[in-house]
Amino acid sequence: MSGLMVYLAGPGRANEHEEPHLVAGDAALMAWYDDNELNRDSALDIANSLDRAKQFYGTEIDGGHVFHCSLSLSAEEGKLTDQQWGDITNDYMKSMGFTEGSGKAPARWAAVRHGVSKNGNDHVHIVASMVRDDGTKWNDWKSKYKSQQVSRELEKKYGLNELGSIRAERGFTPAEQEKARRQGKPEVERHSTARTVRSCATASVSEAEFVRRARQEGLLVRPRFAAGRSDVVTGYSVAERPTKGERAVWYGGNSMGRDLSLPKLREGWESTPENATEAVNEWTAAARNKRVIAPGRETETPSAELWEKHANEVGALREKLASTPYTDHETWARAARETSAAFGAWSKRIEKTPGPLADASRELAKSAQLRRYPPATPKAGAVSARGATMILLAGTSKSPRAAYALMFRQLAATAKAIHDMHKATADLNRVRALSTSVIAATKAVEASAPGQASKAAQPERMTMEKLREQHPGLDEEALRARLFVERTREGAPVPSKLTRGQQPAEHTVPAHGAEQDNQRGIER
Repeated sequence: MSGLMVYLAGPGRANEHEEPHLVAGDAALMAWYDDNELNRDSALDIANSLDRAKQFYGTEIDGGHVFHCSLSLSAEEGKLTDQQWGDITNDYMKSMGFTEGSGKAPARWAAVRHGVSKNGNDHVHIVASMVRDDGTKWNDWKSKYKSQQVSRELEKKYGLNELGSIRAERGFTPAEQEKARRQGKPEVERHSTARTVRSCATASVSEAEFVRRARQEGLLVRPRFAAGRSDVVTGYSVAERPTKGERAVWYGGNSMGRDLSLPKLREGWESTPENATEAVNEWTAAARNKRVIAPGRETETPSAELWEKHANEVGALREKLASTPYTDHETWARAARETSAAFGAWSKRIEKTPGPLADASRELAKSAQLRRYPPATPKAGAVSARGATMILLAGTSKSPRAAYALMFRQLAATAKAIHDMHKATADLNRVRALSTSVIAATKAVEASAPGQASKAAQPERMTMEKLREQHPGLDEEALRARLFVERTREGAPVPSKLTRGQQPAEHTVPAHGAEQDNQRGIER
């Protein structure tokens, strides 16, 4: 307890702590302390007060007796007052059963505020003893779930943006963030690994192909076999190849994203006895660090004609979304996952380090992860963006300028449909993030488009009528893409900019949660 309190009252790892002080606490503690700035001595005194019941009764709790959580707002939200944070933390602790309102002896606790985080997030830390004043234990059974429910209620009560009960992204640890900072990387390894896995899985038509693609993209892959079996794979983990002096960090599929568990991935692949056998062979080869058993589509170079074909498939997906109810969360999540995978593959194709396309991929991935998935049902003839991911992941494939343009137009339009879905359901966080990221991705693709021929070689001004004569089999969307190309000397034709989401009203962005990394809501 003392170490934690001294840290909260100290300068912080990056000297980001400013004027640490209490905004709330149990009655006994607040009778002695006000909002004066804390120092090391006062932090130790508060720690002793919080520990008093534990020390007096000698109550032992498996895993330790210290309860610690933080409630945080996004940088865009601005700051709350000490009084507002005090009211929120008092309500939170009452609902979590630490106070007299639980019908049991109260537990001692304190809420410390020490300025914004390195990312500009206003927040408070709550520290409490899990030993009550009568020596009994605070019940932490399902405390994480209860904390989330309490947070949703407080968001409503205090007019904060409510974190959705439908979607949730996996978080990352401070150690991962510190490692990325130390290595000078723009994102944590969990996110870059998840993007690669999502692209490889979406581009594949079988489990064996997924294993081969993941290895081809530089990932270390290992299966988890059923107990006592070597022919039944129940899960997997992957790792990026470590730099010299570093150890590989392994991530299970479900820990990277709710849509990346092996059972969820298998829903997108054809299941046959032959495919199952082939997959086990490839998993085993990966586990033993042996060569792939039977190379397949991942080694082929797609033809230029496939660009237009798969771009039109994305267009068909977009058209389907136009008539999909917003309550059909599974369909929207699948579309977001496939579009995220395509943007992730495009990022690998043109970005030396993760940039705007990688950002767009991650924002779309947040829309792809549901808290609860309905039972899997067959979707015969379902339109898909899987082909687009496959052709984009093949970094050596060539494309004519018009096909390149059409592909991005369709992908951006699909992202726009997902953006509009969030706008219709008043999810302002997702609206703003998707709008910003896809606009930035547009500029990245625009700069990477295949070059034009020299000015002398340019044909006369093209019209839609001429294009219809030259390409009688193309639909209007493809013809418009070609027309735009002909009239553009540099860059790539792109769709109109996405409509930016409405700016949230004051104090409407929710606080940081353990499950929703970088989505804000009051969360433990």
